[in-house]
Amino acid sequence: MKNVEHESCVLDDLDIRIIEALNIDGRMPVTDIAARVDSTPSTVRKRMQRMDELEVMRVVAITDYYAAGYDVLMAIGVEVENRSAEEVGLELAELDKVFSVNLTTGRFDLEILVAASNHEELSQIVHEELAAVRGISGLDTAFALDVFKYRSNLATTLRSIPK
Repeated sequence: MKNVEHESCVLDDLDIRIIEALNIDGRMPVTDIAARVDSTPSTVRKRMQRMDELEVMRVVAITDYYAAGYDVLMAIGVEVENRSAEEVGLELAELDKVFSVNLTTGRFDLEILVAASNHEELSQIVHEELAAVRGISGLDTAFALDVFKYRSNLATTLRSIPK
């Protein structure tokens, strides 16, 4: 593996292996990570603290939609009028069933990902919660029939950053 530059720091092979270990189990004890990456617990702890301080890595829980009881996943393109897309996006981000909000270029101002337990709940989200957000002028909805890939690990992304 090679070093990867990310803004003000360079991630080396050890940093990337630590991130990969945490992707397997974000609650893995530092001693187990150290054994897995062939380092000492002290070095691993310092590396993790450094990456966290530089905001290159953070350990977070990721929801598995289906395991959490959400059977319906919908991608929604959002058109915005008479209000900034950023303001609308920040308000949408406050809604519990909205899992992702992205400010975009192209046809839609925002793209969101909504999860619901069933179609009735989804209808309530779209027709009541989203409808109550001032500035939304149009929605383009699409059901996710299946999820082929859902990843949020940083190590893979960091490897693709050009030097």
